[in-house]
Amino acid sequence: MKRRKTYSLVAASAAVALVLSACTSGGDEEETTTSGDDTTTSEDEGTGEGTDEGTDEGSGPGGTVAFTTGADEYAGYNGVLDSTYSTGNSVINDRLGVGFGYFNATGEWQNGTDLGSYEMISEEPLTVEYTINEEAVYQGGTSITCEDYYMDWVSQNPQWILDAQAEAGNTNDAGEGTPLFEHVSGPASYALAVPAGPECEPGDQSFTIEYNAPNPDWELVVSGALPSHVMAEKVGLSKEELFQAFKDEDFEVAQQVAEEWNNWYSETPGELPPIEETPSYGPFTYMEDGWQPGEYITLVPNPDWWGEAPGVEEFIFRFIAPEGQNQALQNEDVNVIEPQANQDALDALEAMDNVTVLSGSTLIWEHIDYNWAEGSVFSDANGGLELRQAFAYCVPRQDIVDRLVKPLDEDTIVMNAREYFPTDEDYDAVVEAAYDGSYDEVNIERAQELVAESGVENPTVRLGYSAPNQRRADTVALIQSSCAEAGITVEDIGASDFFAPGGGLDTGNYDAALFAWSGSGQVVSGRNIYHTDGQQNWHGWSNETVDAEWDKILGSLDPEVWLESKTIIEEELWNDLFGLPLYAHPGIAAHTTGLQNVERNVTQSGVVWNAEEWTW
Repeated sequence: MKRRKTYSLVAASAAVALVLSACTSGGDEEETTTSGDDTTTSEDEGTGEGTDEGTDEGSGPGGTVAFTTGADEYAGYNGVLDSTYSTGNSVINDRLGVGFGYFNATGEWQNGTDLGSYEMISEEPLTVEYTINEEAVYQGGTSITCEDYYMDWVSQNPQWILDAQAEAGNTNDAGEGTPLFEHVSGPASYALAVPAGPECEPGDQSFTIEYNAPNPDWELVVSGALPSHVMAEKVGLSKEELFQAFKDEDFEVAQQVAEEWNNWYSETPGELPPIEETPSYGPFTYMEDGWQPGEYITLVPNPDWWGEAPGVEEFIFRFIAPEGQNQALQNEDVNVIEPQANQDALDALEAMDNVTVLSGSTLIWEHIDYNWAEGSVFSDANGGLELRQAFAYCVPRQDIVDRLVKPLDEDTIVMNAREYFPTDEDYDAVVEAAYDGSYDEVNIERAQELVAESGVENPTVRLGYSAPNQRRADTVALIQSSCAEAGITVEDIGASDFFAPGGGLDTGNYDAALFAWSGSGQVVSGRNIYHTDGQQNWHGWSNETVDAEWDKILGSLDPEVWLESKTIIEEELWNDLFGLPLYAHPGIAAHTTGLQNVERNVTQSGVVWNAEEWTW
């Protein structure tokens, strides 16, 4: 039986990621993303030990299913704090909540879930009406209403919050008020873009938001909302009174609520607040005493869920490092895994009895980005464009794809765009207009000439990535062998902390970085990477033409404008040689045979996107 889609908070991660771009932190299963992280989980899927907690709870028709996203501990209920927003945390919290839309298995955004739906009612000004299902309630029976969405808007720090913060002396270096509420989404993406906030009356199960400018990603901005009645009770108010205090811009009340909001998580692993303080509004809820720190957390069906019931009685999320996941699946300590795809992992999974393997393409793509900062050999002050070109001529992109990726997905090709995937309708036209094919084949002779022109004698390129990661180590080895013929020494500086604070990327001690971004379905996500002031423009690149084209995209709802501007952006990225796109990642998921409705999703939502439908 086909269930109506109930999930969307994984997709809601895209909403907060409007300011964060489409990156991942932990594996090929995206990033969801936390800001600035990469898809760099170890690909060593060897024979690590499974957990001691086996499947005596039942991994068959007994009604239990177990899944793992990695070894990271659960962080808590409020998953949009800077400290809790991650792929692993979102996978769990997304079972506890629902938004207005979701990405389906092929990456298409769908409007409408058990929570409700939305409709654009005006383009000028951009105005969107949201309608909440009249049956929608938080666990315990409190209706989901517009007050909850008003608090969601306030939690993203509208202008009156920033002004009051400035008056209180809480400012940044520019003298501007700093956010009061900790929220992974900065004020600009929603709170400042919708100056009046959601327009509604107390108790309404519909609301309208009006933007002060066009927003190409308007469908992704509003999703699930945490319960305002919980915060109201914390500060001694009713839900309606809190709503009115916010409408009156009562900064004292906002400060009290922010203190509770910023601590609305699980400080001590294994200990959950009372369910009255962490009510579900999705198909699952927390199981009492179901969190064993370092081992697993268990969810059970939400008794007040108004949609179709989940397909299992218990959903266990185990904390298992990547290198132990294959063994855990074989032991049936877990029933579903989504390891980073490599040949060893695929071979091991296909050799297992009672295991079904799913594979195919994803919207995660591998690339090498140059470091443009002064200390890099590729900066304009050192080797400049000539050395960037020389390196591009000796990187064996086709060989990398043929040896390391095609055995997993024979349809994989070398990518020649960043904003479009080979499966996109406009990919071929964009590539034809933006790229002349110069770096499709290795050209050692031309690379040698360009090394000489650069003026850098015996250049060394420090190529970093998050290790251990066998596929990336093999990629670097192929580059080392090829570029040595051009007189370029490539130093493998892969390290476990390369993307961590104080690591190579953070300190600028690298010349090129090898990692991946995840496609998010957003129109403007790339701005954060390729704009001069982009939050994920780690490499110091700046191009006035590109900045101007992103401004055009941000100011338009016309797909033709987006296509025209992104084609120009792609051409500039090639002209300057920002970096080298390599390939779209293949994806692997595997599950215990007999578990029904497990389906890969090409987006960052991953295989768990429809977990509510899994059943034995």
